[in-house]
Amino acid sequence: MKIEVLFPELCNLFGDSSNIKYLSKCLPDAEFIKTSLNDDLKFLNDDIALVYMGPMSESAQEKVINKLKEHKAQIIEKIEQNQIFLFTGNAVEVLYNYIENEDGSKIEGLGIFDLYAKRDMWHRYNGLVLGKYQDIEIVGFQTQFTKTYGDVEKYPFLNLERGMGMNKEHKVEGVCKNNFYGTYVIGPILVLNPYFTEFLLKKMGVENPQIAFKEAVVDAYNQRLKEFKDPAVKID
Repeated sequence: MKIEVLFPELCNLFGDSSNIKYLSKCLPDAEFIKTSLNDDLKFLNDDIALVYMGPMSESAQEKVINKLKEHKAQIIEKIEQNQIFLFTGNAVEVLYNYIENEDGSKIEGLGIFDLYAKRDMWHRYNGLVLGKYQDIEIVGFQTQFTKTYGDVEKYPFLNLERGMGMNKEHKVEGVCKNNFYGTYVIGPILVLNPYFTEFLLKKMGVENPQIAFKEAVVDAYNQRLKEFKDPAVKID
């Protein structure tokens, strides 16, 4: 089994690289391929179980867009063919139509999802997230300078009980299409959410997934669920 980590030298904010560290504990026999910005994208031609990309700086987003845009048609094809992707933090924004700066200037994205992000670099949103993907409750954190607009109800990842959705007017979060999962939830999401991690491993073809440190991560997950559901706990 091969897992490709895109541009880890750039896409490594908020400790979300621990998603991959945790997966390596869950899948000790898997091959983890770290693809740098100057490398060829392996998932375009190889059999890759999961393609992962983490949060990055605003300047890094432009570099990643420039790298990926020449492969737009192939990426769309891979999504349609049910290739599994997990993009966390602002990584999903590179696949939007554009990212808008405070002065109204726009950075053109790949245009794979009919969405756009608006930056507000003077006001970072920080908050807790409690939502649900199918029947799996998801907990985590958000820290971002952007909000997302457009047809945000078209392909949501999470339906939120608490926390900010794609923007403050919506209670859906992230992008989910086929086996593409894009979410602003950080924490890292796979460490904080053992049942979603098991779900993802099954998607990747693991028949009987054995997540690492299961007792500890499940106990922490249950405690966090209890806290996040408490109305006395401040979300943002």
